[in-house]
Amino acid sequence: MSDWIKFMGTAGARFVVSKQLRSSAGTWCYFQGKNILIDPGPGTLRSCFSGEQVLNPEMLDLVILSHRHLDHSTDVNVIIEAMTHGTFNRRGYLYAPSDAVDKYEPVVFSHVRDSVECLEILAENKSYAVDSLKFETPIRHDHSAETYGFKFKLDRGTIAFITDTRFSQPLIDKYWGSDVLIMNVLLKEPLPDREIKHLDLGAAKKLIKGIRPGLAIMTHFGLTMLKNDPALLAKELAQETGTEVIAATDDLTIELEKVL
Repeated sequence: MSDWIKFMGTAGARFVVSKQLRSSAGTWCYFQGKNILIDPGPGTLRSCFSGEQVLNPEMLDLVILSHRHLDHSTDVNVIIEAMTHGTFNRRGYLYAPSDAVDKYEPVVFSHVRDSVECLEILAENKSYAVDSLKFETPIRHDHSAETYGFKFKLDRGTIAFITDTRFSQPLIDKYWGSDVLIMNVLLKEPLPDREIKHLDLGAAKKLIKGIRPGLAIMTHFGLTMLKNDPALLAKELAQETGTEVIAATDDLTIELEKVL
């Protein structure tokens, strides 16, 4: 079976999530023979079984949290319970920042943490491996919680996830060389009345021009992106950068053999 990425949900920001204007489920990846679920937000478990392609969480090998915010972590406990067959079968890997598991109000419950085969704490510039699957967290993101993105080093190429963060030049340096670049683009443009530590369309343009991936995918949309048609914005961004850019939709599946 070839590698693929399924965007179970593409909602970003609390209002898009709370109104369910887009699904807030996580992103399921099948890389190097491993089933991986990144950021299982509200509704992830239901989404596993409601689409045309059933994704059984009992088959998961890794659950990864980029950070503790609810739109990224709400379903993490029930997903891990499913992965570990009700916590009765100690299996699977959990990767999460320290404040998601050891703060005074951890988002991953203790009995759930105890049910996984391995819990690893994410940290800046650290590498991880599960059999032939290798990935790294190249830089701590500039966000309101401890947050990391990911670079998966696959046999066919490098897949990068730039999760919630404010733009900075080091992001370009650390994610350079990625063949597929997936970005959480919450805003069409910066808000004039307050600073939000998320990417906007202008920041996405800088990242694409600096990193030069073969394919860039935008996801995790807030209201201003949805109101302006993410697909149209992606088309405009492609014209401006000379790079193929697409806006993810709920249930979109990317087969990597077709893009790498």
